[in-house]
Amino acid sequence: MSETAAADLKLIVFQLKEKEYAIPVNQVRSIEKVEHITRVPRTAGFVKGVINLRGVVTPIISLRSRFNLEEAEYNEHSRVIIAVLDDMEVGLIVDSANDVIDVDLESIEPPPEVIGTEEADFIKGVTKIDKRLFILIDLERVLNPEELTAHDGQGIAG
Repeated sequence: MSETAAADLKLIVFQLKEKEYAIPVNQVRSIEKVEHITRVPRTAGFVKGVINLRGVVTPIISLRSRFNLEEAEYNEHSRVIIAVLDDMEVGLIVDSANDVIDVDLESIEPPPEVIGTEEADFIKGVTKIDKRLFILIDLERVLNPEELTAHDGQGIAG
């Protein structure tokens, strides 16, 4: 049993519309309720602004907007997943953060060739557990610093 445990990946599961997505736990600092977001001028449309999280100014991205899904009103289930990539910390607004799961690395399949959706560029792979399909997000693509940069060359990412 301990031999297979080393091949497991722990994922945070979150929801956007009716789909379940996941990112590795080791890329998540915390999960927060949606607080007041301060708009930042001349940033990409999916960048909603910044929040002050325990003294750290953190950029906030709407994953719905990033994936070209229609926006939804925030509610009591809406969450901000504070994700960390390299030295960058960014909040990702999601519809809800469902749970933490363990998946066998061998169960992760490459993304289908034709997904027919805008988020296809941001998918690292897919995995199925029982009847549930989880879409693994490629944070490096989602948080591409060049796309986070404002139109005047001043970026929020650094």
